[in-house]
Amino acid sequence: MKIAFVGKGGSGKTTLSSLFIRHLAANEAHVIAVDADINQHLGAALGLDEAEAAALPAMGAHLPLIKDYLRGANPRIASAETMIKTTPPGEGSRLLRVREDNPIFAACSRTVRLDDGDVRLMATGPFTESDLGVACYHSKVGAVELCLNHLVDGPDEYVVVDMTAGSDSFASGMFTRFDMTFLVAEPTRKGVSVYRQYKEYARDFGVALKVVGNKVQGPDDLEFLRAEVGDDLLIGIGHSDWVRSMEKGRPSRFELLEADNRMALQTLQDTAEDSYGLRDWERYTRQMVHFHLKNAESWGNEKTGADLAAQVDPAFVLDERRAGAGVTAPA
Repeated sequence: MKIAFVGKGGSGKTTLSSLFIRHLAANEAHVIAVDADINQHLGAALGLDEAEAAALPAMGAHLPLIKDYLRGANPRIASAETMIKTTPPGEGSRLLRVREDNPIFAACSRTVRLDDGDVRLMATGPFTESDLGVACYHSKVGAVELCLNHLVDGPDEYVVVDMTAGSDSFASGMFTRFDMTFLVAEPTRKGVSVYRQYKEYARDFGVALKVVGNKVQGPDDLEFLRAEVGDDLLIGIGHSDWVRSMEKGRPSRFELLEADNRMALQTLQDTAEDSYGLRDWERYTRQMVHFHLKNAESWGNEKTGADLAAQVDPAFVLDERRAGAGVTAPA
């Protein structure tokens, strides 16, 4: 399952996504964690020290490798140079699977050892001083979108993406790539403002959205959130001494996380698993193609000098039946 964590800056989005990743690992799920935020903090939240976090490979720096590998033997894609972030797979494309080893994971991921299991961590890479004035951050997350477009994942496999803060997550079609989106909101007017934007955008694309109230101090906070977001409110999470120690660089073993917070994380997992049964691969593929054609017309054709609409394979539907090969080119 593909899970996104979104919210305004400072909402606790990265902290909650890291707790969810730890919870999944403790429950023996297979997890790929992706830091797609402009401020790269997921590695530190998962226990990496400053040097280890800084040493994470940037997916954006490996975009030529990613394109070349995913293109495979797809006859509709003339070259890796004509692939853009929305290029969909077709017959002959290589697909990605959560549990496999492949050149993309070798170059772009690192194994993070947690108390109760290991996860693969990938990161877009930070927005650096050299990017100012010459690059858009959304070009960096394009590598993530391309990989999600080619990913086949099953019910006990998770890709958890810590998205960029605020409504910037809608700058591309990546927001439609998830089975469930958890929006982290504080019980304040500013805290729910991003929810209103997200709800409006998500409605037209059938995006499953649930609100996780964070920094909830009592019944009044929950009542406020429920009045603002209605049935989209899934659960509220309050203060955690475990998190406070973790943020000071002195985490206890994850099994010592407060019982009510462990139960909240289990609610997130149960909700994610319920969303799996609603998966519609045909709609998923249609949305992928929709955003590709929009990007092709608005900038992609001009940039690549190619008709990118021709990359669409009209008979291809991405789904789990393709997980056993038959569509991938030889390595």
